[in-house]
Amino acid sequence: MTATNQSLRLLQVWVGALTLLVLALLLALGYLLHQQPGRELTAERINIVEPDGQLTMVISGTRRQHPGMLSGRPLPARARGAGLTFFNEAGDECGGLLYNGNPREASMVYSVDQFRNDQLMQLQYSQRAGPSQVVRSYGLKLWDRNDSFPLARELAYLDSLGALRDTAAYRHGLAQLVASNKLGPERLFLGRATTGETGLFLRDSKGHVRLKIYIDAHDQPVMQLVDVTGKPTPIRR
Repeated sequence: MTATNQSLRLLQVWVGALTLLVLALLLALGYLLHQQPGRELTAERINIVEPDGQLTMVISGTRRQHPGMLSGRPLPARARGAGLTFFNEAGDECGGLLYNGNPREASMVYSVDQFRNDQLMQLQYSQRAGPSQVVRSYGLKLWDRNDSFPLARELAYLDSLGALRDTAAYRHGLAQLVASNKLGPERLFLGRATTGETGLFLRDSKGHVRLKIYIDAHDQPVMQLVDVTGKPTPIRR
């Protein structure tokens, strides 16, 4: 037997032995997991899937957070906090729970998305360090979404504006979306505003605050109608 044949035979023996060892370890691990339920799991990201492999939820830290899905395709990479991201039967992101916090800013958001569109409801908390004090807000927000201009069309339109590489044109195009009521205006906020007012703030279909019912910084109850320019108006009787 030549040296080459001896080396090949020895390699075959080693591969066979290693294969048997790996199989033995896998069988032992499976037995231990079956006999003793796990009490702790450490991972950077966990994908929860259906039996057919379809993604239904991602539990992740900040660095490996899923960017979201739309029409079965991942959205462009973006910075997102750690938390949970939910996916519906169509494969799209449909809400989630995200959070972060550091000495400069902190937030936690639970979002519920409209099918094939952006969020309809959010329970949110946020704060940031201001010049002299912490600016903080928390409460419930509601939005309206335009069925004729779903998120896919919105993202495609914004991409086309970005491709122009013209800041003025981008702002003009964005303003047109807002004016045509296609960006999903906020309609309600119930909670504590950054101004320190705690109450109910209702907006019209263009996103303008029109009614405020709140307690001011001096603990006085206030009920106020507001016109589209933000100017208070008399309450009609």
